[in-house]
Amino acid sequence: MKNNAKLTLCAVMAALAVVITLMAYFPYLTYALPAIAGLCVMVVLIEINMKWAILTYTSSALILFFTGEVEAKLLYISFLGYYPILKAIIEKLKNPVLEWLIKAICFNAVIILVYTVFSNVLGMNSDDLGVLGKYGNFILLVAANFVFVLYDICVSRMATFYLIKLHPKIQRIFKI
Repeated sequence: MKNNAKLTLCAVMAALAVVITLMAYFPYLTYALPAIAGLCVMVVLIEINMKWAILTYTSSALILFFTGEVEAKLLYISFLGYYPILKAIIEKLKNPVLEWLIKAICFNAVIILVYTVFSNVLGMNSDDLGVLGKYGNFILLVAANFVFVLYDICVSRMATFYLIKLHPKIQRIFKI
């Protein structure tokens, strides 16, 4: 693929990631849309390489830093936007137990950091968790880990779907 085709694909995917994340202003989409936007980075990773995928993530994250709904952009910038790249790096280890351990450590570190930012910047605290009380943070962390495992599986399946159904069409468009 020529450099201008690579740049075009990266620009389109970065713009699509931004537009998808900006739609998080609609209620109930704050967490799902940044996860979907991260799949745009996955497309660049599959079609070109990691360097261009990092460029796509960086450019979309930079645009979102200045725009967008606070929670959605923080989730995209802090984890969901670059997770397909991180996943590709970790899965080169070819040891499923070690891979899941590293993924879980990375996810939990980011989730705790994001929660800390939310609680300090946005003024959230454990009193806001209502019935869950003092165990609310722990319950939410366990639930978040469950959702993360589902997300990881979905990213893998979406990559497989993309390779089988869409990759040949993209190759024809860019005449690879």
